[in-house]
Amino acid sequence: MLSNSFDYDSARLINRVLTMYYVEERNQSEIAKLLGLSTAKVNRLLKQAKEDGLIEITIRTPFQHLFAVEDRLRQMYGLPEAVIIPTLAEDPDAVMQTVGRAAATYLLQNLRDGDTVCISGGQGVYSVVQAIEARRPYDVRIVPATGAVQGRHYLDVNYLATHLAEKLGGQAYELHAPYFVDTLEEREAVLSVRQIREVLDMARQAQISLTGIGAIIPETSSYFAMTGLGEADRNIIVDKEVAHGDICGNMFDAVGQSCARQYSQRVVGLSFDELQTIPLRIGVAATEEKVLPIRGALKGKYLKTLITDEATALRVLELDEKS
Repeated sequence: MLSNSFDYDSARLINRVLTMYYVEERNQSEIAKLLGLSTAKVNRLLKQAKEDGLIEITIRTPFQHLFAVEDRLRQMYGLPEAVIIPTLAEDPDAVMQTVGRAAATYLLQNLRDGDTVCISGGQGVYSVVQAIEARRPYDVRIVPATGAVQGRHYLDVNYLATHLAEKLGGQAYELHAPYFVDTLEEREAVLSVRQIREVLDMARQAQISLTGIGAIIPETSSYFAMTGLGEADRNIIVDKEVAHGDICGNMFDAVGQSCARQYSQRVVGLSFDELQTIPLRIGVAATEEKVLPIRGALKGKYLKTLITDEATALRVLELDEKS
C-alpha cells in the first residue's frame, strides 16, 4: 500500500517518460509533444530519474576491457590519452601492423589543415605510414625530427616523411643530415647549414609529433646500428648509464630520467626539451622488447598519447602495480 506522501502522478509521469525514451527510443521533442510537456521539462524529468536511481545502464561491449586498461595507464602515469588494441597475434610484425592501423586512425582524427607533423624514423612510424588511408587531402607539412640513417630505406625518416605527405596530400620536407655524428663540433657544423636549420625550425614548431620508442638494452636494438657505436660505447650506455629507451635519439633510464647525454647530444635532431613543447606527442610501440622503453617514456612524461597493444600495456602496468 502506498503512503499518503507518495506522489503517484509525478512518479507515473517520470516512468512514462523513461519508457518512451529508453524502451520506445523516442527523442525528447517527440515525448514532449505526445505528453503535452516542454522539451525542457522532459529533460529535467530524465535527469531527476537518474538522480533518483531509476536508470541503470548496462553496456555490453567487447572493448570494455581495453578501455579499462587505458584508464589504468592514465591513472598510473598521468597519461592524457591511451589507445589500446587487442593482441591478435604473437608475431611482432603482425602486432605492429594492427598497432599501426590504430595509430593511423588516431592521427587522422587529430590532424587539421595547417598543421605541421614532425616524425621519427623506425618501425613504429613505418607501420603508421603504411596504414594511412586519408579520405581527403590535408594541407599539412611533414617534417623529420632527426637526420637520416644510410642503408635503412623503408625505415628512414626522410622516406617516411615523403611517403606520409604523399598519402595525406601534404608537403614533405627532407632533412639532409646524418642521424648521428662523432663529435659536438661536427654537430654544430651540420647545424650551421641554413637548409638544415630551417627544417629543424619547422619541426620545433610542429603541432603533432609522431615517434617510435626505441629499445636500447636488447641485442636486437637498432640504436647501435643507427649510430655506429661499438661494444665499448654499448657498455657505457647500457651498464653505466643504464639507458632503457630513446625517443628521437634522446635516451632515458627506467624511471624516465634523461641519461647518456654525451651520446644524445651528438644526434642531429630535436632534444627532449624541444620535443616537450609540441602539443600532441604520439608514441607508437609494441611487443615485449618495448615494455621497459614504454614504461620509461611514460614515467618521464614524454608522451601525450600512447598507442600499443593490450599484452604490451599489461606488461608495462604489471611492473609498477606490483611495486
